[in-house]
Amino acid sequence: MNKKIIAASAIVGGVLIFAVKLYAWWISGSVALLSDALESIVNILASIMMFASVVISEQPPDEEHRYGHQKIENISCLIEGILVIIAGFLIGRAALGRLFNPVTLGSLNYAVIISLFATSLNGLLSWLLMRTAEKTSSLALEGDAKHLLSDVVSSVGVAVGLFIGQGLGTPVLDPVMALIVAFLVLNMGVGLIRKSGGGLLDEACEETEQEIRRIMDAHYESFVDYHNLKTRKSGEQIFAELHLSLDGSLSVQEAHDFTDHLEEDIRKELPNVSVTIHIEPEKNSEA
Repeated sequence: MNKKIIAASAIVGGVLIFAVKLYAWWISGSVALLSDALESIVNILASIMMFASVVISEQPPDEEHRYGHQKIENISCLIEGILVIIAGFLIGRAALGRLFNPVTLGSLNYAVIISLFATSLNGLLSWLLMRTAEKTSSLALEGDAKHLLSDVVSSVGVAVGLFIGQGLGTPVLDPVMALIVAFLVLNMGVGLIRKSGGGLLDEACEETEQEIRRIMDAHYESFVDYHNLKTRKSGEQIFAELHLSLDGSLSVQEAHDFTDHLEEDIRKELPNVSVTIHIEPEKNSEA
């Protein structure tokens, strides 16, 4: 399915899920369910940014952005991580306030059932986003999918804790579960920032480099050596470059044809990789 359609669906689904979770908090007064609802606000904002980044990332290269616009997905993921961390702090502050002033909760069974219904919708959205992300190698979709998945895990944890707390007659368990949710949200935010930062700082793509070395080694008898292999990722596109030492007796045309052959082999096996090969005569090769 089209990335933009899935991204737009995440926005609509996020608004619906937020409304359902807010109702669950309203009838119960549970701060844990409130924390769950507050996180849904972050989900909506993140989905809006994800949709915008997907639209911009699909624009072709232009005079000002010769490598394309796909790094906007990294920026979206970074901002999403910051928003998640802010939400985690807000959830933690609300939980600490209720920890020292626990209250008796009402309509809890019904409220938790409603919350779990919203959680199942989140799980469906997460699955759709991850499935599309795997097909398109979209960092924005993958980040939002994992964000929603962590929301599902935390929501289930809150529901279990609330049922146990009600059964044992210990209302203090409600803010304790909210604190656990806050920790999970903060940890998720840090993970998103680290993931987006790797792309923004041009982190090497080790798996891709291994594949390129495998392809190059299959042609090893046709050149002297290769070195200075570098890779970086921009959205779903990977850019690679390397230096290739050839026999100095080859003509320019022969060297060009051989380089084209190598690039074509790499493109066939790694269609998302754009490789640039710098040719050197044998006398300039490096160990």
